[in-house]
Amino acid sequence: MPDLVVDRVAKEFPTRAEPLVVLREASLELSAGQNAAIVGPSGSGKSTLLHIIGTLDAPTSGSVTLGGENPFALDEPQLARFRNRNIGFVFQDHHLLPQLSVLENVLIPALADGAPAREIVERAKDLLSRVGLSERLAHRPAELSGGERQRAGVARALLLRPALLLADEPTGNLDRKTAAAIGSLLVEMQRQENTMLLVVTHSAELAGHLDRRYEIDDGRLVPA
Repeated sequence: MPDLVVDRVAKEFPTRAEPLVVLREASLELSAGQNAAIVGPSGSGKSTLLHIIGTLDAPTSGSVTLGGENPFALDEPQLARFRNRNIGFVFQDHHLLPQLSVLENVLIPALADGAPAREIVERAKDLLSRVGLSERLAHRPAELSGGERQRAGVARALLLRPALLLADEPTGNLDRKTAAAIGSLLVEMQRQENTMLLVVTHSAELAGHLDRRYEIDDGRLVPA
């Protein structure tokens, strides 16, 4: 059975007139080690679908199952813990905290359980080494380039060994050369970690790094 099952997910938003339908029966399956890109223009529903899969928003209908569990059946504290343990996020804006060092930023997902254990700290250092930031552990985000900040974001997303890695326009703020390097890094790290990777992007070049490509057509997810 696939590790991620998105089954006929629909999403609509109320308006003063008729509801605004963004997604209509979008379905997707992924297993450990697999990756896919969702491409399409702004406003097509790509990020909405990613937010639902990431449990940041709830579907109007349909279901999402991750590791055999329906996260939307959980209460809020349980859902927050499920999300932190099972899903890693890489956003267009790295969302690093400016007052913290690179290492401290990467350790943030572990802080929900109190002070991170030594093995978690070593895991963070190892990930930072693997993304090319072993010499930047004590630097603040303002002392890094845009590409380095996004590399730190990738390391942070992978800290707790999530089953699913979600990336929303992860190269949108980067120049072409840096974007290509980040795209390659995402897929390389995903394969090393044997996790699932789902990327939303406008970039055909980034989508080309992924094994499968989909687009949203009239609210439905179809092969691109």
